Amino acid sequence: LKAGGVAGVCVDLILFPLDTVKTRLQSPQGFRKAGGFRGIYAGVPSTAIGSFPNAAAFFITYENVKSVLPHGSSSYLSPATHMVAASLGEVVACLIRVPSEVIKQRAQVSPSSSTLRILSHTLYQEGIQGLYRGYKSTVLREIPFSLVQFPLWESLKDLWSWKQGHVVDSWQSAVCGAFAGGFAAAVTTPLDVAKTRIMLAKAGSSNARGNVLAALGGIWRTQGLSGLFAGVVPRMAAISLGGFIFLGTYEKTRQLLL
Repeated sequence: LKAGGVAGVCVDLILFPLDTVKTRLQSPQGFRKAGGFRGIYAGVPSTAIGSFPNAAAFFITYENVKSVLPHGSSSYLSPATHMVAASLGEVVACLIRVPSEVIKQRAQVSPSSSTLRILSHTLYQEGIQGLYRGYKSTVLREIPFSLVQFPLWESLKDLWSWKQGHVVDSWQSAVCGAFAGGFAAAVTTPLDVAKTRIMLAKAGSSNARGNVLAALGGIWRTQGLSGLFAGVVPRMAAISLGGFIFLGTYEKTRQLLL
């Protein structure tokens, strides 16, 4: 819990400006109208509050599921174990992540409004249900992301450990995490764009219903491939750096605590 929480807070706060740029690039109103480079830390209170419990929930679930399923470098079931553990971890973590993400993204594209004002407006207009707008699309983004990232991260660590004859150090785990995160970020960008459009959609609009395929279809019709991969560069940069900081910090903190 502590290792996951510390890792989550570190990565989210350090890389927040890149996340803001990515969100504004994906916004339906366009980068400049969404704020450009102004108020680059808009929405950071929401992230600061949600980071620790979100990351802690993920790693508690991930490690516990992994411990009861067959794993280890010698087991051919290891990739499947890591996929199942990561997917369940994401489903649990999203219960905390989605409300934080909804408020954060709305603040990022409305830098003149405070986080508290956006929270109260969302609750007044849509109730608690509004805070979970995009839960399904977030889970549908995070599960494929984790299916790619975590087995790749674990496999790279196992390969590096085998090559050097001992368990990887925390910085080596971080390097593996950066590569795995960047690759997973690239292939799941269309799902991230759809999730952003759903969270930012006006209440009552077609995107507000949360249909991921409809959102993807709308983006494809109006903006084509470039629209589906809007913000891919800052997303890859943020998640590669994030993978390095997040998974490296997690391993180091866990080693220190255990």
